[in-house]
Amino acid sequence: MKNLKLIGFTFLVLVQMGFTGHCDFNERLSDAALSIINAEIHYDPSYHKISYPMGDVPAGTGVCTDVVIRAYRKLGMDLQELVHRDMAANFRLYPQLFGLKKTDSNVDHRRVPNLMTYFKRNGLVLPCTLNPSDYRPGEIVCWNLYGGVNHIGIVVNKKSADQQRYLVVHNIGGGQVMEDVLFSYQIIGHYYWDGS
Repeated sequence: MKNLKLIGFTFLVLVQMGFTGHCDFNERLSDAALSIINAEIHYDPSYHKISYPMGDVPAGTGVCTDVVIRAYRKLGMDLQELVHRDMAANFRLYPQLFGLKKTDSNVDHRRVPNLMTYFKRNGLVLPCTLNPSDYRPGEIVCWNLYGGVNHIGIVVNKKSADQQRYLVVHNIGGGQVMEDVLFSYQIIGHYYWDGS
């Protein structure tokens, strides 16, 4: 009986440690996203040759994927390199939407379908619901805006004016901003990825 109690206690401690680590990372990613809010960022989806690894488009520019990339970089994680390596090793598992025959470290990580595939392969796929309590700070959400145009953002630890849902840091053309847009578009992806 003592052994069962010890096993149960150990399990509870390990579960709490896991959840604590998960919550800690969520808060850090949320804080990283909040730290890069800048309404002056010009929305620029054009192709740029950038350095590798840790390359970025010119300062003052970006798109929705750059919000995610920049927030993770604040935590020491380079999605440019990670997506490129995973795509190079598993190219056929990634969407073939852009007519590419090989990887391109300048842009692969800046495409929502590629980030969705990377997060599916390396993180946790969470349910896509219309229940605000299913979304926590530090999680990634992807949407279909219209006609196959995809979008991505980070749920942060700030609440909507009615306190019903968390806000999102994203860039849909008005800079890297925090807005109440969680349920404004059709949700097509919901992920947690802490780099492990």
